[in-house]
Amino acid sequence: MKHIWERKPGDRVIHLHRPQRYRLRRVLGVPGLWATAYGNVGSSIYYALGIVALVSLGATPVVLGVAGIIFVFNALTYAEGVSMLPEAGGSSSFARHGFNELVGFIAGWALIFSYVVTIAISSFTIPSYLGYFWEPLKHSPLIGTAVSIGIVVFLMMLNVLGVKETAVLNLTMAIIDLGTQVLLIILGLAFLFDPHLLSQNITLYWPETHNFIFGIAVASIAYTGVETISQLAEETRHPEVRAPRALVWMMFTVLVIFAGISVVAFSVMTPQQLATEWATDPVAGIAYYLPQRLALNPPSDPALNILFTWFIAGLQHFLPLLVAVLAGTILLIATNAGLLGISRLSFSLSEHRELPSAFKRVHSKFKTPYVAILVFSGIAILLQLPGLFSFDIFTVLGGLYAFGSLATFALAHASILSLRWRQPNRHRPFKLTWSIRLKGTELPVTAILGLISTFSIWVVLIIYQPYSRWLGFGWMALGVGIYFIYRRHAHLPILRMGKKLKGITKAG
Repeated sequence: MKHIWERKPGDRVIHLHRPQRYRLRRVLGVPGLWATAYGNVGSSIYYALGIVALVSLGATPVVLGVAGIIFVFNALTYAEGVSMLPEAGGSSSFARHGFNELVGFIAGWALIFSYVVTIAISSFTIPSYLGYFWEPLKHSPLIGTAVSIGIVVFLMMLNVLGVKETAVLNLTMAIIDLGTQVLLIILGLAFLFDPHLLSQNITLYWPETHNFIFGIAVASIAYTGVETISQLAEETRHPEVRAPRALVWMMFTVLVIFAGISVVAFSVMTPQQLATEWATDPVAGIAYYLPQRLALNPPSDPALNILFTWFIAGLQHFLPLLVAVLAGTILLIATNAGLLGISRLSFSLSEHRELPSAFKRVHSKFKTPYVAILVFSGIAILLQLPGLFSFDIFTVLGGLYAFGSLATFALAHASILSLRWRQPNRHRPFKLTWSIRLKGTELPVTAILGLISTFSIWVVLIIYQPYSRWLGFGWMALGVGIYFIYRRHAHLPILRMGKKLKGITKAG
């Protein structure tokens, strides 16, 4: 006897299409994560030092130190968050789980703004360092900005075609970059460090109070990279363990290097020189003045003096060349990393139905999210256009980056605190232990301090920087408007999570 569900002659077999879930390969370990993140953080010192000096003058080392403490709070918060939620999205993912869908989108949209400004400011700095080979690149706003726009267009095309950086390249360049920075620090501290000179440069050029606080906000651009690691969580082996470990290693590396570089900078040039002639390429200024300052202290022994003369001559020819090539390469990788970060993040937001599915539309031939790449690259170019007439846009870009990054960090801290309150028993492979107990719930002190500090500095930024205030809030208003219109059109709740989209879709 045949069962009724058995196939009979003439029956038509229908194969139901099941949407395929595309997952990223988990190939990264601690070195790969550290290298990718430090490639971004290490690149920021090539422009952040100059931007901070433009605002804070003699207080630059102090400002970077205060911002470094806040960076520790940020890194520890992200370490707990990514161990608990090892998925792409970073602060957007934390906020989605800690609050609701709308707050998650706001965090993600602010982070996209930071990525867009990263693309603009990293590519904007490259021509200044390449001015070593052709001087108009450094001194002509028109030529320098045109080249920076060309770099964004070039990388935009490469990313649409599917060409991207690899973990091996990241690791190689990060090691070379770190080695060069260590060399500058060793030479500067061993032979030129003068506590009296450092103190004199700080006190003589101390800024006004609002510039000091604004400088801390701008200095946040020097401590990027925590989001990079969280965005790569889905490509990491055992991310709940290795991602926090990479964050801790990066935290110590960054603090040591940035402290050393800022002290050496004030040992070889005045804050005024740093904030004017070398504002857009501060590390090139260190490489230029360091051999000259070393030459002023030759050894007394004639034989050693000959070797010393050869050494100084080699430094004068080799060090500026090395910094120019290395800075150009590292900043190029950082610009590309910003494009990659935007493509990952916009895909994540669209997959969670917080952005229209057009932002995750994949090219039929190249299999890349070309809509997101084209749209956000175009916005980065628009931010650079005022630079065609003046290099003053450099500080403005720093303020814009601080607007997005500080808002993102504040929401990340708030989300971790909310998750501690709402889900106290959730598994946390990396858990911050220094906590205060409130109604039976342990709230990490570093997250509380991080929330207070990042939000306070963000408020100061929007008070004293009208350009950052209006453009930043305009960007956020645009994003929230898109979010509300899309969610209503798709008949999705505004606050609760909608059904996650599966697979790769076309526009919707």
